[in-house]
Amino acid sequence: MRRTVTGIALVAATAVLLTGCGSGGGGKAEAGKKDASKAPSQAASTPAGKPAGEEATREVTFEVQGQGSTQVFWTAGTSKTEQVKLPWNKTVQLAVKGAELKVGSLVSIVPGSVSGSDGRLRPAPCVIKVDGKQVADNEEGKSIAGCKYLVK
Repeated sequence: MRRTVTGIALVAATAVLLTGCGSGGGGKAEAGKKDASKAPSQAASTPAGKPAGEEATREVTFEVQGQGSTQVFWTAGTSKTEQVKLPWNKTVQLAVKGAELKVGSLVSIVPGSVSGSDGRLRPAPCVIKVDGKQVADNEEGKSIAGCKYLVK
């Protein structure tokens, strides 16, 4: 059990560090708003054909299966840790703007452990859906890394 908890803590810490590096605070958002208003006709575009200064809203759904309760750490613009009753799901609206439309904005979930059919603890199965389409899973709990995806 100690290895599982240590692995989950390591993955959660890594996700926090990656999220901190990839998403800015209020200053970056303000700068993005100013840049978009000053140069709305920039030539850069995203794969979806939208100018770099535009914004898109994506519906992100996190799901964790199992029985009982566990702790989940999820990231979608902000990071949260919650003690939840299983099965559990959470749907959030994620604003993707500027360069994120091209390179993506990281969303992730790291579920805690649940008892398997053999009585051993294993990571709870997780799934991430974007706009209703499944984009990531942890292979029914086989991967301790949880689920992650770059939303564009």
